[in-house]
Amino acid sequence: MHDNTHLTQEERKIIQIGIENGSTKKAISDTIGKDPTTVAKEIRAHRKLKPRNPYNRPILCAHRRECKKKPCVAKCADYEEPKCRRRDVSPGACNKCKSLGKCVLDKYLYDAEIAHAEYRQDLVDYREGINLTTKERAALGEIIAPLLKKGQSVHQILSAHPEITQSERTMYYYIESGVFKSFNVDCFSLKEQVQRKKFNEKYKKRKEPVCYKGHTYTDFLAFREQHPDIPPVEMDTVYNSPSGPYLQTFMLTNVPFMFGFIHADKTSQCMAGRVNWLQERLGAELFAKLLSLILTDRGTEFEKMKLFELDAHGASRLSIFYCDPMQSYQKPHIENNHNYVRDILPNAYPLDNLSQADIDLMFSHINSTPRRSLSDKTPYEMFAFLYGKNAADLLNMNEIPRDEVMLKPSLLFAKSSK
Repeated sequence: MHDNTHLTQEERKIIQIGIENGSTKKAISDTIGKDPTTVAKEIRAHRKLKPRNPYNRPILCAHRRECKKKPCVAKCADYEEPKCRRRDVSPGACNKCKSLGKCVLDKYLYDAEIAHAEYRQDLVDYREGINLTTKERAALGEIIAPLLKKGQSVHQILSAHPEITQSERTMYYYIESGVFKSFNVDCFSLKEQVQRKKFNEKYKKRKEPVCYKGHTYTDFLAFREQHPDIPPVEMDTVYNSPSGPYLQTFMLTNVPFMFGFIHADKTSQCMAGRVNWLQERLGAELFAKLLSLILTDRGTEFEKMKLFELDAHGASRLSIFYCDPMQSYQKPHIENNHNYVRDILPNAYPLDNLSQADIDLMFSHINSTPRRSLSDKTPYEMFAFLYGKNAADLLNMNEIPRDEVMLKPSLLFAKSSK
């Protein structure tokens, strides 16, 4: 029911079939319901080069048939790389081309299984580690390993390979830390050895400015116009100390019904981990009904959108959008409902000793408070009516008798605590 730019394994298989049939990128994109640029980027990012056999034609020029200059040399002023519309324009790969067997050009082949495996590995590259992805590490290792074995220095290698963007100091650090150990390159490959902290086999691209293109508040409004039947959920974070703990809150805007989770850390991994838990706990059908569309702010704990949008298998599970900077009014439901949270958790109260059971109790009381906007019905009653009491049970929410509802700190704190 939701649109997104992430490709599943099945969609990649459709792309491969389209290439094999000689379909255009536009035709392939229409088939899978994606933008043509998404298909173009996918093919270009994951197609594999199959070099031509240069044995009889060491130099291949686009003008080789009509040119009178013989023999052909690459430094010729008229030299031009041969082009192929199918390979270079659309669809962008050579799978099952009718001329594949007799073609003398370099070829590009796209394999859906390999492409999806590389995509899954790219998700790992967001985790902790050094400023390299696994593919970048492999490319560097293949360059430096044979040259170091020949006795060349790092400086000598870098001077001959401008495609290596890392500095000399960085390369020494990587080598001495064991980053290229699988290529039989370590500190003993260098003339000078320095003891470094052992590389922990983790990779990460250092933080760059987050690109919210396609996930802005304007995009959210456009999505709502196209899918008015999908109820949005607003997500936020509440805390009383910058060092934590942190309360991740969810607000179903159509009910309105709120629940939340307490975290020791304020990271995308922690926050997305609870989304993973909700998906497993609720099941695919109920999760899709409740959490297909999320609107949140641009806090660092929510910025890794792939962790939220994709499940553990890389399949799309929800669409996430972000408010404009410093525009909290764009998610008014959760901001207003936080007033109830603040009645129970004032800023002066420490949250260190609160458990998840305490948080569930707090939201059970909040959801059992009647609202004028609901004709004096409670959010719990509306939620149970729409989704069933079992759904509330799965979220650990209980209905509190109206006369027993407590919206004071004493619900969770001893009267003397402050």
